[in-house]
This record gives sequence, C-alpha cells and structure tokens, in this order.
Amino acid sequence: MTIEEKIKASETRIFKAVFPNTTNHYDTLFGGTAMMMMDEVAFICATRFSRQKMVTVSSDRIDFTHPIPAGSIVELVATVSHVGNTSMKVRVDIFVEQMYSELREKAVSGEFSFVAVDEQKRPTPIRK
Repeated sequence: MTIEEKIKASETRIFKAVFPNTTNHYDTLFGGTAMMMMDEVAFICATRFSRQKMVTVSSDRIDFTHPIPAGSIVELVATVSHVGNTSMKVRVDIFVEQMYSELREKAVSGEFSFVAVDEQKRPTPIRK
C-alpha cells in the first residue's frame, strides 16, 4: 500500500451531538471540549495510519471560526497531513450542522503532532 493509500484509509470521522452540559454561558461548545474531541479523533487517525503506539506532543494553531451551539451535530474529520521519521501531523476540522436543517459549516480547524513510541516510551520510527 502506498503512503497516499494509507493516508486515505486512515481518515477518521466522528459525529457527536452537542448537549447543554458541554456548553458555556453563551450556550456554545466550550473551546476546551472541542480541543479534547479534536485530540481524540487525531489520535485515532494517527494510530490507524501507523498501527503503533502514538502520543500527542503538540497542537498547532487552532482556529475557532464559527460558534457551535447546543443542540447541533458536529462532525470531526482527521487526516494525516505529514509523516516524518518518528512523528506525524494530523489535521482536524470540525463541521457543525443544525439538527433540523441542511446547513453545514466548518467551525474549527487545527493540527496535532504525534510521535510513535516503543515499549520504553522512546521515539521509534513510523512504519510507512
């Protein structure tokens, strides 16, 4: 399998409903909750690509461009954007949909960096 085929096969999508217990006083999704969901889907994507133990080492710029109100549906889409020797980057976009409407917009985007680790938790080469 080529690296392009592995990237395509490892793309990960998760859907979630936004309930009031995950929102702030503006009735929109907490930024920290969005980042937690993004890290989770990025981790799954990185693991699906490498089939190795992966750890998050950083998150790059995260842009919140559209509020995510309670009562909406979000789709998180994670895609490997770069593969190095022991590390990789995963881009995550969150799309928001109104429950009873066809409207769908990109609300948040960011990138997460992961490192493959061995049994001693030391960096190890990513199997490509």
